[in-house]
Amino acid sequence: MLPTRQTVELDHIPSRPRRFVFVLLPEFTMLCFSAAVESLRIANRMANRKLYDWTIIGEGGVEITCSAGVSFRLDSDLIEMNRDDVVIVCGGIDVQKATTKRVINWLRREARRGLAIGGLCTAAYSLASAGLLDGKRATIHWENQDSFAEEFPEVTLTKSIFVVDGSRITTAGGTASVDLMLKIIADDHGEELAGAVADQLIYNSIRTDQDTQRLSVPTRIGVRHPKLSKVIQMMEQNIEEPISPSVLAHQVGMSTRQLERLFRRYLSRSPKRYYMELRLQKARNLLMQTDMSVINVALACGFASPSHFSKCYRAHYETTPYRERGAHASRLSV
Repeated sequence: MLPTRQTVELDHIPSRPRRFVFVLLPEFTMLCFSAAVESLRIANRMANRKLYDWTIIGEGGVEITCSAGVSFRLDSDLIEMNRDDVVIVCGGIDVQKATTKRVINWLRREARRGLAIGGLCTAAYSLASAGLLDGKRATIHWENQDSFAEEFPEVTLTKSIFVVDGSRITTAGGTASVDLMLKIIADDHGEELAGAVADQLIYNSIRTDQDTQRLSVPTRIGVRHPKLSKVIQMMEQNIEEPISPSVLAHQVGMSTRQLERLFRRYLSRSPKRYYMELRLQKARNLLMQTDMSVINVALACGFASPSHFSKCYRAHYETTPYRERGAHASRLSV
């Protein structure tokens, strides 16, 4: 005999379901979209009533394909929504290309009508391009943070897994959609229902907007040496104006030679080499994700001259920054 499904009794029964409008951009990330929809579906199931409704729309209104190659049939084109709808844009790969003028104009129009608008994964870029995040706090997937910060200085970028700032919502992508939806469900119908949804999702640790999206430095590098972690944090926070190894060593109370030994022991490279790799990684992100000139990319990553930047970039990636930019542009035009 199958077990009886548990339901959650609600203190307040809404007169009609709250509707979410999911705007799917080309090559959107399926995980962030499906995690959001499943959270709403399970909330309906656990409450034994339709608390939430949703529709999926997109440019063209016919069909759209996610980054995993799966195609989705759309319910409609970018039409006018109801004033109490919540618009959630789902981004993914090459969000710059996916954020067309029509998408931007549609977002601006719906924002003027007063709708709450959010972006999952990289879709914070779409909202920022439409000017909807000016003066707001926001987040975006960590891989896109460097380019986003350079392109939209008027947005207060955080490393949180999700941010709700007034009627603007952004998430870092992936499972952060679950955390966002659990917060919305809790705000709408109480912690008990949100907890029941989390249990159904086998989601044991509900995160808040105070949680950051990336693993801690010790976890990320597999090393739990406090002084080494502190030095790496300082390196990551000072890319544009690099700090010398001697100053870094002094900041954590050790000699330069001790710091060298620490890096060699745990990371098999010198502090200088590790710092250079961090700077070049940021440079590559900027080249691939922005229209910044190579000279400006070099300056943003702490290189005093384009020639030195090009030399270091070629040594690490076996191509020049100019060729990298050209190859990326040609891929986008295909």
